[in-house]
Amino acid sequence: MSILVYLEQVDGTIKKSSLEAVSYAKAFSEREGGSVTALALGAIDNAELAKAGVAGASKVLHVQDEKFAEANIHAHSRAVEAAFQKEGASLLVLAKSSLGDAVAARLAVMLDAGLVSNVVELPDTSSGFTVKRSIYTGKAFAETSILKESKILSIKKNAVDLRSDGTDASVETLDFTYPENTAVRLTATDKATGDILLPEADIVVSGGRGLKGPENWGILENLAAALGAAVGCSKPVSDLGWRPHHEHVGQTGIKVSPSLYIAVGISGAIQHLAGVNGSRVIVVINNDPEAPFFKAADYGIVGDAFEVLPKLTEAVSALKK
Repeated sequence: MSILVYLEQVDGTIKKSSLEAVSYAKAFSEREGGSVTALALGAIDNAELAKAGVAGASKVLHVQDEKFAEANIHAHSRAVEAAFQKEGASLLVLAKSSLGDAVAARLAVMLDAGLVSNVVELPDTSSGFTVKRSIYTGKAFAETSILKESKILSIKKNAVDLRSDGTDASVETLDFTYPENTAVRLTATDKATGDILLPEADIVVSGGRGLKGPENWGILENLAAALGAAVGCSKPVSDLGWRPHHEHVGQTGIKVSPSLYIAVGISGAIQHLAGVNGSRVIVVINNDPEAPFFKAADYGIVGDAFEVLPKLTEAVSALKK
């Protein structure tokens, strides 16, 4: 079986979630046989492309046109289609994301393929092709069968361990011209700024109304800086204007799936929980022992955030010395 993995990148850096998709494809190829080829679009240097080999790809196809830095879903879909046909692939694997979802949906039509999103395990091929996927914002799972010859799997973030035992992958230039006559034309991009962006962060520290005002956010930012984490907030905080809306974590904001999620002064409304329940470990800090968030937490600290956070930051900083 020939497997193609679509890699997403931001400013020349391949997303960790895409490398997880490579590791997923490699694990499946080891069990079923076949090869894993990764497709990278845009200006990405060789050192960054090498990460795909470490994650499990044996070959990387690279379209070097800088225009692919734009998230034009039509242009990306056509490039992936070309690579899929060139490789004679029967399975496309990609990370679940806003861009990945849009590309996968179009490719399902273009390739006449079966598509399953939010995949959390390797397919069961003992009788057909059945995949386990997360549904209802992580509250349940479904077993879905794909009957089409061509298949597309969108992998949930953090559902797969990122491999580091791969070898150097060969890099080939894919001759593909950026399509100018697409139905969508990108005229401007307004990007959220920050050293670590929420969708890709491995650690997220979020604050709620328990911090009492925007002037107190420094203690949360200090902890985030010590941990190398992204900063988030609850919906009421962004609605009040304490923090920008691109930091809003929750069902109606940004859904995150970090390895560690720390919630400070957040009660734990169901809308917020729906946006963070993909986190591997959840730590809740709240002075209300009856806060609903404690029921979903792996670890909880009942205490005043203004006392707990500085001590926690001090402890983390001491460990790094």
